[in-house]
Amino acid sequence: MLRFKIRKRQEPLVWSSCLILFGALVLSIALSAVMLALQGKPPLDAMVLLFKGAFGSRWAVQDCLIKAVPIFLCSLGVAIAFRLQIWNIGAEGQYALGAIGATWVALQLPDQPWFVVLPTMLAMSFIAGGFWGFIPAILKLRMRANEIIVTLMFNYLAILFLDFLVYGPWKDPISFGFPMTREFSASAIVGKIGNTELNWGILLCILSGIAIGVFFRYTRIGYELKASGENIRAARYAGLPYDRLVILAMVLSGALAGWAGFLEASATINRLQPSIIVGYGYTAIVVAWLARLNPLYIGIASFLLAGFRVGLENLQLDLQVPAAFGGIMEGLILLTVLMGSFFIDHRIELRKKL
Repeated sequence: MLRFKIRKRQEPLVWSSCLILFGALVLSIALSAVMLALQGKPPLDAMVLLFKGAFGSRWAVQDCLIKAVPIFLCSLGVAIAFRLQIWNIGAEGQYALGAIGATWVALQLPDQPWFVVLPTMLAMSFIAGGFWGFIPAILKLRMRANEIIVTLMFNYLAILFLDFLVYGPWKDPISFGFPMTREFSASAIVGKIGNTELNWGILLCILSGIAIGVFFRYTRIGYELKASGENIRAARYAGLPYDRLVILAMVLSGALAGWAGFLEASATINRLQPSIIVGYGYTAIVVAWLARLNPLYIGIASFLLAGFRVGLENLQLDLQVPAAFGGIMEGLILLTVLMGSFFIDHRIELRKKL
């Protein structure tokens, strides 16, 4: 009689990890194709449409890069908290607060030059998003509140606050009844790169990714944060400032998501309106796990998940696939990647029971 035993690997798989994660991604796409077939859609044609819509033209690739910017920043923030094994599910709300903070500056300083307005918007979105991450950190440390539940609930608070502002005090009087602020002045809009549709938010992503990579690899605080995440009890025993690290991780996590909100409001929509909330904060969780919390891989995974979002528009137009199918695909990717990650760190031994 065979007996299964699960053992943790002494050293996680390195060369095979990419293969396992790639296999998990292929499995999720195959399962998505099966679901389309069950709806009576041609699965192979659907997958071709998906990838062609995402990567089949210059404009499609540009659209992927535009959508990848907020996903990358939210994912980078989420990865910081996850490194400490703090499960920040609130990137969506922190993203919304960042957009609100940036919009407040844009509405208050409509006549100021760009070199005053844009840095102030950047700083205010950082503060607003960081503040929305700070509160759950304090509740976790002082009241032992579960950060998953608190950050999830804070998402709804932030989104409802955004709705209150655009339906109420910030509503544009000449918007013909639509809930939105007035359009930002030219000095409050992040500009485009050359003749492309890409904006300079990509530069902020690159600099942020490099900074976070350097932070974890070469700074003492970054090392303490990683060490505390690997073993909380050992970190406390060694005298590491765990409480301060939790606050730092959550504030940075929220601040980066806040920057994503700033860029989406300023560079993409040029105003604040409810349609800014499209689930980037939840997609960030999938991206962070898919990339195994590595800033470089987060960039690649952000582009890939943004491509799925862009390609899904083709499926909706040509095959009348519901918009919710995108969320199903992201969920399948997360589940298969988590299963794949298990085999990177663990192995299954077969033993014959005597």
